[in-house]
Amino acid sequence: MPLSFKTIDVDGLEVFYRRAGDPSRPTVLLLHGFPTASHMFRDLIPQLDDRYDVVAPDLPGFGMTEQPARNRFTYTFENIAQVIDRFTEVLGLDKFAIYVFDYGAPVGFRLAVKHPERITAIVTQNGNTYLEGVSDAFVPVQAYWNEPTQANRDALRGFLAPQTTLFQYTHGVADPSRVSPDGRNLDDFYLARPGNDEIQLDLLLDYRSNVALYDTIQAYLRQHQPPLLVVWGKNDPFFIPPGAEAFKRDVPSADVRFVDSGHFALETHASEIAAAMRDFLAKHVG
Repeated sequence: MPLSFKTIDVDGLEVFYRRAGDPSRPTVLLLHGFPTASHMFRDLIPQLDDRYDVVAPDLPGFGMTEQPARNRFTYTFENIAQVIDRFTEVLGLDKFAIYVFDYGAPVGFRLAVKHPERITAIVTQNGNTYLEGVSDAFVPVQAYWNEPTQANRDALRGFLAPQTTLFQYTHGVADPSRVSPDGRNLDDFYLARPGNDEIQLDLLLDYRSNVALYDTIQAYLRQHQPPLLVVWGKNDPFFIPPGAEAFKRDVPSADVRFVDSGHFALETHASEIAAAMRDFLAKHVG
């Protein structure tokens, strides 16, 4: 099935998603991060859709998915995970592998903890769930967690600025000319929508709930030993290599690989990551 762009009603919220491949084949659910959307998977999807049913939603408040007002929807990672959980149910996705990146990790791992029987495999690309993976770049965010004042909230507005988006895309990349400007410009467009800044600041505050969940996620990994591929841009300024290596502590069979890139490793290493995924998924999913 060729790539399609659709929206679906999930309990009154319009969720946008991309889908490609044969729905009768094993499903791979791609979960994006901040500040991007399913557009980040534009180079990965065509390298998977000959074997798999590939589904990539935009999270609430991101991309083309509806952005309900904050008095209608409380922007927490738990609530976003509930929407994506229901999204999979509405689409009839009974079992699926997950690819999680950045914000997609706390969403996807919440699904895995809740429905371990539905998760066929996990690919985490710079999707952290260990304290040792959190860099000092989070210090201003942690200050807001510890003291959620308006001043500390306002101090984080720089995280939403175009120069920060550019930094996220290009830091640690050997040749920044290989990074298309399209993705970051699209991200900046979505960030500039009225009200989106406050949504993103709400999520930066709630990111502390993800750190609080690390022990639960690690217990899930130890108990269920899911097939696990860890692919990490080794120059990520936010989620650093010890966070990738830590997965082997809980899942000794995990395949941990590093690529010479930054946070958005797909921008420069989509083919390499896709090849690793195809080998991994063929072995564990079919």
